[in-house]
Amino acid sequence: MLVDMHLHEKRFSTDSFISLEEIVEIAKGKGLDAVCITDHDSMELRDFAAAYSKKVNFPIFVGVEYFSLQGDITAWGIDSFPDARIDAQDFIDQVNRAGGFCVSCHPFRNNKRGLEDNLRRVKGLHGVEVLNGSADMEANRTALRYCRELGMKAIGASDAHTTGQVGKYVTWLPEKVTTLPDFVDQLHACHTRPAIWNGSGYDVVDFF
Repeated sequence: MLVDMHLHEKRFSTDSFISLEEIVEIAKGKGLDAVCITDHDSMELRDFAAAYSKKVNFPIFVGVEYFSLQGDITAWGIDSFPDARIDAQDFIDQVNRAGGFCVSCHPFRNNKRGLEDNLRRVKGLHGVEVLNGSADMEANRTALRYCRELGMKAIGASDAHTTGQVGKYVTWLPEKVTTLPDFVDQLHACHTRPAIWNGSGYDVVDFF
């Protein structure tokens, strides 16, 4: 299964220029099996995404990109998130109490929104975006090094805000799933690998 795990949709991410309809069309064209919508501090797209997913028979998993006091964390399998910014550890603890899955996104991108060396300090974080479409390769390689050192799951994601970014980097999972609970279960249980769009398909990689 190939899924882009970090996408922003323009209805609730004001810095995005792409609609859900466009995201799904591009994802299908690139051979993806699902997409994740992780809007900035919002899960308001859930109802619309659920209806559209059923209409087009394509899995859409809605999570959130939450801006903790130490940096951005994407999460799935939670019903809500704090109204205000709180410590990253407190948010991670909330996700774990709900049985969810959380990832440090773009931890070393030069935008003051990554966890950076806090990756060594937090407990209970599940994955690291080792390939983020809005980060340069040096930042991505640093994220990969930390991911390997800390024994976390390696995640690939486009972090797309425009159509040209969709599906640039994605995550490989061993089995296809169609529901959010099954997606979260598989993320917890299985080995994940990042994948890179090569112009005609995806190269699943362990190093880059």
